[in-house]
Amino acid sequence: MGRAFEVRKNSMAKTNAVKTKVYSKYGREIYVTAKSGGPDPDNNLALRRLIDKAKKDQVPAHVIDKAIDKAKGGGGEDFATARYEGFGPGGCMVIVDCLTDNNNRTFGDVRQCFTKTKCKIGAQGSVSHMFDHNAVLAFKGQDEESVLEALMMADVDVTDIEDEGDMITVLAPHTEFYKAKTALQDAFEGIEFEMDEITFIPQTSTEVTGEDVALFEKFLDMLNDLDDVQEVYHNATVA
Repeated sequence: MGRAFEVRKNSMAKTNAVKTKVYSKYGREIYVTAKSGGPDPDNNLALRRLIDKAKKDQVPAHVIDKAIDKAKGGGGEDFATARYEGFGPGGCMVIVDCLTDNNNRTFGDVRQCFTKTKCKIGAQGSVSHMFDHNAVLAFKGQDEESVLEALMMADVDVTDIEDEGDMITVLAPHTEFYKAKTALQDAFEGIEFEMDEITFIPQTSTEVTGEDVALFEKFLDMLNDLDDVQEVYHNATVA
């Protein structure tokens, strides 16, 4: 039923593994989420998801607690979300999500990453229409029918279910994330998710080859070195 779990995981190009400032970036996002939606994870589902994600990426508890305590105190920095889109090396499509307290600075920094690697930053919406904004829930299992039944019983709007041997991947609209996850946890006691994220999944892929490979790696490294960059998504496959 489509691409395998590992291929999908790679194609989403989440770059956390190569981020040199991952703790700082998680701390900022947790602070913003707790400040906007409240510091109690039981009442702020977005915060709960983010904390779970941070723990999976081995972010220390004191980093998480410090960010939440900072949000409780009020005041502090005012961050806003910013999204930039464009075309990377080899013509691949790129989405860059940021949290910033200075839009002019962040735009200049991101644009420099594009221009210094011979890439082109585009207008808002220039490539995002070629990505699906989905909830992705992947876990070990083999009974696709029982998974679909559990989701349907909970009235979850399912986009697709992929069964790749011993791994099942559920795709749903990003707005259905909590509903889908709760339905699966209720139906399958002790379920452990290999992936439970809201992300951008490319509808097509672009192969990056030759000299563009090194340029592509440099491009990602430059973006990941920026404090304001939270996530980078692309549709590149490196040959």
